[in-house]
Amino acid sequence: MLQRLHDEAPKDRFTLGWVMGSLGRRSFGLIILLLAVVAIAPGLSIVAGLLLVIPAFEMIIGHTGPAFPARIAARPLPTRHLAALVQRAVPVLRYLETMIHPRWLAAVDASKRLDGVVVMLLSATLFVPIPLSNVVPALVIALIALANLEEDGVLLVLALLAGAIALTLAAAAAWATLVGAEWVSRFW
Repeated sequence: MLQRLHDEAPKDRFTLGWVMGSLGRRSFGLIILLLAVVAIAPGLSIVAGLLLVIPAFEMIIGHTGPAFPARIAARPLPTRHLAALVQRAVPVLRYLETMIHPRWLAAVDASKRLDGVVVMLLSATLFVPIPLSNVVPALVIALIALANLEEDGVLLVLALLAGAIALTLAAAAAWATLVGAEWVSRFW
């Protein structure tokens, strides 16, 4: 699907609106996957995290597909960025597709809103200014997106479990930071 999207892309520039229109019912999964891959890159995780909040919120409220604000959806992006992303992602995705396939569809259909909540919470952890702290949440978001794209309920359950573990660890780290700050403040 990503390769087809690349092949049909306009020559110079594309928009998120064009991407969403080209994808149909699988647009949530691919938009979230693309943003998760971008979120892995240092420095881009904050922007990707902000953009991930939009489709996550739309999943929570029950929309059938993402709808970015017109200003964001109509902003032209260089097609060469899409081409670079596709060249890196397609070989990995082709390998993953040998293991990921449609199964346990009831879990995929029933968990759309839960998926949105987990993606939104993981997106919030992308704002942490600690080097490489964005990698695990972005990978978990990518797994959730892949599971939705391929309609793989088993992978989705595993990805949601990984998301719960990542969120628990992030909450524990935040709590430890607060306790440590309180302890240090006693010495001032």
